Amino acid sequence: MAVTMDQTRISPPDISALVTPLLSALPGASISTEPSPSVLPLLSPILRQRIQLLSSDGKEPWIRYLTWDAAKAAKLTSIAQSGTLEAHPVSGEIEVDWDYNVQIRHKRLDKETLQTLVVLGEFDLFVRLLYCLGDAESNGEGWKIGEVGVASDPSPLDSFGGWPSLTEAEEAFQAAQAAESKASGGANATKAPLYNDEQGEEEDDDDDYWARYDATPARTPAVKRSPAPQPGGASNFGLNIGTTERSQSAEDAYYAQYDSVQPAMDNHDPDEEIEEISPTIPPLGLARAPDATTEQNELGETSGAWTLAEPPRSPSVRSQDEDRVTNLVHPRPASSASSTGSLTVAKLEESAERHEQSEFGVKQHISRSIRSLFLLSKSVGIDREEFERMVKTELDVLGMVEDSI
Repeated sequence: MAVTMDQTRISPPDISALVTPLLSALPGASISTEPSPSVLPLLSPILRQRIQLLSSDGKEPWIRYLTWDAAKAAKLTSIAQSGTLEAHPVSGEIEVDWDYNVQIRHKRLDKETLQTLVVLGEFDLFVRLLYCLGDAESNGEGWKIGEVGVASDPSPLDSFGGWPSLTEAEEAFQAAQAAESKASGGANATKAPLYNDEQGEEEDDDDDYWARYDATPARTPAVKRSPAPQPGGASNFGLNIGTTERSQSAEDAYYAQYDSVQPAMDNHDPDEEIEEISPTIPPLGLARAPDATTEQNELGETSGAWTLAEPPRSPSVRSQDEDRVTNLVHPRPASSASSTGSLTVAKLEESAERHEQSEFGVKQHISRSIRSLFLLSKSVGIDREEFERMVKTELDVLGMVEDSI
């Protein structure tokens, strides 16, 4: 939460009390890596934290951290070591003519930031002062040093601006705030009619939309008549009958298209049937045995059996054999009992295969478990002999309690 300044209670800074101790400490700061304890309370909280943090490594003199412009750090060090900041032999302090050789400007940037720029042309230095609130390390609030830099190339007054007195700086800020408020108020007043016009157009559009429903005639919907034939008039009855017959015939023609479609789950394909086969003589040794014993064996088997050919017979007998072979070219199941037996055999084979797979999986699991237990025991220092002894002991115990499990 931002802390608001009470502008009526802020007094001008005591420049001599702040800048004089700083100037006396600059020659030592150009050599020492440890910041002076007497100067730290005079610095703003941000600059104080910067110096304490960056000087903790003890590599660079802490004067380099007084300026925020790294390019001017070397020039600031050379000014501190040039001998111009020598203390007076009697008073022990650096003498500064605050009335003639010093330029002071004040400026308020916003409601929370008030600055004072002190330019020391005699030493080619400037000091930026900040009014700080809530500084727990240096008695709450007051003016603190926010930056020390080189006052030439370019002059900080060009970018800072400011006013000679603190009162003028406050009045200038208040005037700028009033002008800004007036300008923003005029802009809002100019935009307000446009906003009202747009809002009015949207409301008109909404009114037109809902007015469409008001213009709809309040009448009862027309009664839908039943498709059933009306009792009055034979001509209408005959027309309805003719329309129904045409609809039925069109429906029959539509479903007749699917009569020649082979279902995906139907194994029987009429295109594969052999309706008529030209009489041909089967190859030698594939003649069908005509006796009754062979026909009875065929009824009890899954597929038809082939026997050796008999000696040549008369043309009439040979023609009868050819007809019989024609009808029995493809072996097929002879009874439903044989089909049931095939299904039973298939189920038994499938069950045996699943049992074999389960047994194999169990063996693999046991093997991997023993391997994992061996690796676990090996990791804690149990050797192979001790592991084998433990496994054998467990197997012996299992043999004694196997019946009770």
